Amino acid sequence: MISLPLVYTILALFAYTTAFWYLFAHLMSKRTPNQWFIGIVSSLGLVLHALVLRQDMLTPMGTNFDVFNLMSFTSGLMLLLSLLFSTFRPVLVLNLLGIPVAACGLILGFVFSLPDQFIEKHSIGLDIHIILSLSAYAVLLMATIQAVILWFQNRELKKKQKHRIWVNLLPSFQAMETLLFDMLITGFGLLSVALLFGFFTIDNFFAQHLAHKTAFSIISWFVYGALLLGHYRLGWRGVKAIRFTITGFFLLAIGFLGSKFILEMILSR
Repeated sequence: MISLPLVYTILALFAYTTAFWYLFAHLMSKRTPNQWFIGIVSSLGLVLHALVLRQDMLTPMGTNFDVFNLMSFTSGLMLLLSLLFSTFRPVLVLNLLGIPVAACGLILGFVFSLPDQFIEKHSIGLDIHIILSLSAYAVLLMATIQAVILWFQNRELKKKQKHRIWVNLLPSFQAMETLLFDMLITGFGLLSVALLFGFFTIDNFFAQHLAHKTAFSIISWFVYGALLLGHYRLGWRGVKAIRFTITGFFLLAIGFLGSKFILEMILSR
């Protein structure tokens, strides 16, 4: 018998595929895509994605925050934020990355999530801390991808290449850089609130294997804070902003996803 989560997954993937190919076909033929159509179809996919996550994450025993559920949640949130950013910035094309990422995350979560393991019963405050942390992680991951794209654009502009793939396909370097700092400000704010919630809701960092996560998160917070301060006070941009963004996320990823993967998949804790 076909389960309801499987039906939701198939329908969500169909919605994601439809939105992706519609956007891709219009951009390749240099036609203006209908932003409302992409938004509605992608949002339908996200609603179905959320229904699948609800089945996997919310259990009678508590909230299931295993690594594959986190990947699914983060990927869906990334697409949601990508759609929101594209409503006030001319960066609709970036959904060509956001849609496949959400689809891959949905598949990983549905196929590999272990519903009877890694179940933890948390207080509401701690659950809010985790959701805020995941949200910050998603936004800053998007900023990192944006920084890598900017690096490619910057390289093509400086080398004055004849065939400028990234420059021709994407919006202007200035628009892309502005979006990068929109993402950084949003991610930095979410990370700040998440850390603040963590200090008030976590009793024992060492007993809960959270000391290393917290240390890397705080170092990452300082890196992003220094970048934003340098940008608005000293005019930091371009390659320097790209390097700071990637460094900050590398530190955050080590503390967040790396440690969780080691604890769950290797040490089985």
